[in-house]
Amino acid sequence: MSGERIGFIGVGAMGEPMCRNLVRKHDGPVACYDLDPAPLQRLAGDGARVASSLADLAAGADLVFLSLPSGREVRAVCRGDGGLVERLAAGCTVVDASTAPPALARELAAAFGRRGIAFADAPVARTRQAAIDGTLSVMVGGEAELVERLRPLLAHIASDVTLCGPVGSGQAVKILNNMILFQNVRALAEGLAVARRQGVTPEVFLEAVSRSSGDSFALRSHGMKAILPEHYPEGAFSVTYAMKDLDYALELATEAGVDAAGAALVKALFDEAIESGLGACYHPVIATLVDRKRTA
Repeated sequence: MSGERIGFIGVGAMGEPMCRNLVRKHDGPVACYDLDPAPLQRLAGDGARVASSLADLAAGADLVFLSLPSGREVRAVCRGDGGLVERLAAGCTVVDASTAPPALARELAAAFGRRGIAFADAPVARTRQAAIDGTLSVMVGGEAELVERLRPLLAHIASDVTLCGPVGSGQAVKILNNMILFQNVRALAEGLAVARRQGVTPEVFLEAVSRSSGDSFALRSHGMKAILPEHYPEGAFSVTYAMKDLDYALELATEAGVDAAGAALVKALFDEAIESGLGACYHPVIATLVDRKRTA
């Protein structure tokens, strides 16, 4: 994919560093588009071309990345009036790095396919720092031949690229990955709250568990870097965004006839966090709610 013209739509918390890595590492032009001018200005300083409109970006792109907040925005950008389905030329490729329902990915693949445009869903996992470092994990759904063609580009933003299966499977794996992560974070919060009341300091508790069978990515990233220092900034992966992914997961569970009771418990805690005014905070903030709870 050397020399291809890349368009990048959605340069928020994850999209901006992803786009920046493409600007720095890809040997062809990269254009970006967003409704927020601030990240566009920063990316322009790195050498990206700022597209004046969605039509402008589509006209000058061979391959378009999407990194949007939810399926609603993905659908609007792709299938809305003047969207990518109408604007892109045959032979182009769309890679959706957003987190959106698998059914939408399959719908878009069919709509683009009728126009001779290739499509893959490629949601990303890990932290914003991983997006900055270019060490994300990408879970891809799509034709194997297309995914292999995309690997050199995806390697600019990720250290791990997994072909999960046909279109939609990347989204399914990402959504369920997040469902598991959120439950791990809740389990950490519960363990910390009990340990504290047993006279064990949070630092000692997390360090001991990190050396034992309870170790996890959630412990080392969310436990040690967020819950322990009580660092829950706005602008990170917020409770509101996490709730969106969890709702997607619960919908998949319902469709599959699976009783995802653990995920439902996390949803209740997310609901409480949002009602308490914590919806914009980094999602491990739920630990503060667990810690203040008392059983009867």
